[in-house]
Amino acid sequence: MAEVKESYTLSCSSAFRDAVLALAEQRRVNAGDLARSVMLVVPPEVIELYPDPGEPADDDREMVNLHSGPSMGKVLRRKPRLQVRLPSGMSSPFIRKSLNLALALAGGMMSLQVGDKDGVVLGGTMAPPPPPPPEPVRCEPDPELAGQVSRLTSEIAIHTEELDRLRTVLSVLSFDPLPSGVQTEGEALFVFGYPPTADPDSRELRARFRLLATVHHPDSPYGSHQRMSQLNAAMDLLRQR
Repeated sequence: MAEVKESYTLSCSSAFRDAVLALAEQRRVNAGDLARSVMLVVPPEVIELYPDPGEPADDDREMVNLHSGPSMGKVLRRKPRLQVRLPSGMSSPFIRKSLNLALALAGGMMSLQVGDKDGVVLGGTMAPPPPPPPEPVRCEPDPELAGQVSRLTSEIAIHTEELDRLRTVLSVLSFDPLPSGVQTEGEALFVFGYPPTADPDSRELRARFRLLATVHHPDSPYGSHQRMSQLNAAMDLLRQR
């Protein structure tokens, strides 16, 4: 059975958001891939022990120029946010904790160590990224979670391969907008990432459209009004086949 995913909007400080996006760009993935890579190798109970960077401060707001809809062109003052797409049923604090742990692991401020019992031991300290940095939050090892990393270490190679696959998928999802718009069925298939000879059914088209819309929607960090418009035009054309 296919995994059901949904889009999450995470309120967070602008410094935390910028640090996550910078790491994602460095690794050539998106924020959801970073969170998922942690969730694949770290047990949920260990992630829950890690600090949640939380909501932004009252004076931490961003100005956003709306690119679509009836309010297009207006400037909106809102909380800084991250858009991620992950399996359904997760909480915003859990996802933020996963991203916070990804930053700590990438920066060498946190490590996973093998203990004497079956469990996971977190070692090191975590300083959230906002400048100037606050006092580090020290995570004490939990004796009841001693040891499982011996097994997790052997699985890292498998998960690394999965991340490489996700990077390839993301590169396929982005297309160069067509100068004259979507005029033919072949151009519509190109926008959807299909070869010219493909013949996807309506169910497959709807699923692909929902996936692409999360990437190209103007409100997404990687969105584009032009790509989203051509995606809608391609969907309308392929529905008429």
